[in-house]
Amino acid sequence: MTTETLPVAAAAAAALDAVAELLRGRHTAVLTGAGLSTDSGIPDYRGKGAPVRTPMNFQTFISDERARKRYWAGSHVGWHRFRAAEPNLGHRSLARLEHRGLISGVITQNVDGLHTRAGSRHVVDLHGSLDLVLCLDCGQAFGRDSVAARLEAANPALATTDAVRTAPDGDAEVSDIDGFTIPDCSVCGGMLKPNVVFFGELVPTVKFTEATALVSGAEALIIAGSSLFVNSGIRLLEQARRRKLPIVVINLGETKGDGRAMIKLEAGTSESLAGLADRLAG
Repeated sequence: MTTETLPVAAAAAAALDAVAELLRGRHTAVLTGAGLSTDSGIPDYRGKGAPVRTPMNFQTFISDERARKRYWAGSHVGWHRFRAAEPNLGHRSLARLEHRGLISGVITQNVDGLHTRAGSRHVVDLHGSLDLVLCLDCGQAFGRDSVAARLEAANPALATTDAVRTAPDGDAEVSDIDGFTIPDCSVCGGMLKPNVVFFGELVPTVKFTEATALVSGAEALIIAGSSLFVNSGIRLLEQARRRKLPIVVINLGETKGDGRAMIKLEAGTSESLAGLADRLAG
């Protein structure tokens, strides 16, 4: 495959025409990353201007109580901001393509739930979803709203906390956590954790199996808004490459998939996916 880089500034229409021609008539799977949600007000990890930060590590979360307090305080603020976010044109365009039978489903590295809220039916939340909390001891699941209510009841100051920055994983920068009360499982008293994959954790086998099945049944792959620095995304890209599937990468900035894509669109995901939906769905 020959990689063709098509800058949007001079040839946006021609670039999208080329992508539409490549994908027309093909059963296509889509992999999305944080860059797709930036137009909904959720920041990217690695996009231009993104602050340098160290996301929560699983081993730190389970072994360091103070770090766990800081995470829950920040995550609570981040959760409210995530809930306020709305699906953008890119999310809605993918839902439109799926409803027309033009894409088979979406694999997302995002934990914001915006694909489902936009109307996509076949969504594989590869890294989990913030709207669910799990007990690490007994496995009981809780809705995030119920845990948030317990957090605010035990820590009234949270209701007025104003975090400076919110991160793509729903965390936020909150430093004043002295006296903070960590929620526990109301069934067994065990440790609670949002249903998202932390650094140092493996993607659940069932989720990765669903994702690989989607790529296995596809005849093309679109990667939108992902830098592909996370191993799970690279593994799916390699699965498609080994099968010699046409691969289209849409992202502002360099990705690890650029050299393996048939077409790379150096472009915003929302406008590109909307333009593609116009061409394919009519």
